[in-house]
Amino acid sequence: MSQRAGRSLSERLVLLVPYVWLLVLFLAPFAMVAKISISQAALAQPPYVPVFESLATLWDKLGELTVAAYRGLADDRLYIDAYISSLRLAGIATLLTLLVAYPMAYGIANVRPTLRPALVLLAVAPFWTSFLIRVYAWITILKDEGLLNTALRALGIIDEPLHIFATDWAVMIGIVYSYLPFMVLPVYNAIAKQDPTLLEAAADLGAGPLARFWKITFPLSRPGILAGCLLVFIPAIGEFVIPDLLGGSDTLMIGRTIWVEFFENRDWPTASAAAVVLLAFLLVPLAISQRLQRLETGE
Repeated sequence: MSQRAGRSLSERLVLLVPYVWLLVLFLAPFAMVAKISISQAALAQPPYVPVFESLATLWDKLGELTVAAYRGLADDRLYIDAYISSLRLAGIATLLTLLVAYPMAYGIANVRPTLRPALVLLAVAPFWTSFLIRVYAWITILKDEGLLNTALRALGIIDEPLHIFATDWAVMIGIVYSYLPFMVLPVYNAIAKQDPTLLEAAADLGAGPLARFWKITFPLSRPGILAGCLLVFIPAIGEFVIPDLLGGSDTLMIGRTIWVEFFENRDWPTASAAAVVLLAFLLVPLAISQRLQRLETGE
């Protein structure tokens, strides 16, 4: 009985770790941001006046809470356009990442098992260098006088340089490159753990390679595709570094807009409100993911 109680206590402590992690690194910072979003902007340090100081005084100050920052988001077309543009760029970039990552993951999963660790290592090798350095490298590649245009001109493919740098295409290329391992790994895991006897049975029944892929391999890899899309789409929609370095002056993404409000306009309540709304947007794909997973498992 004591051994079972001890095991139960240890299991509870292990389960407690992610909850503590979630509380310290997500819920507590989010609560601070939410508090700032209902505060009043002011010429002060920090540049806002909190409506309440602690939870103990929240009830007495309910009548003084302001949602002016949230109304400002709805009234200013800039923020609406930033959200729409972020959804568009992140969605297209996620689709492009999937189109690049799936053949890579499929190829890794179908080589000899002894080669798989080395290929997975190569897939995540870019993570060994600084994220900022990797994005800066794409500036050198995509500029009008960069490596890409120089190579294409030398091969006689183009006469005039391709204007890719400082456009939405440059931003999407940066997102695809930066987040590619996040798509490759879950898709590879979903394909690698499939039962090979299913493909053998389908072949015995006369199914060709293409039919086996679309009827067996691809449907069974959908959980990995869904996980990879979430791992790419969620950080991409709030990305700041990539659009700031690779995008142009007309590249509009909500992460960049929030940064401007925080550090240039010094309007912390509006920036915090924009961040809270962004999180609400991100809860939608997470809820859809949970629903799809339940449908897959039949729960």
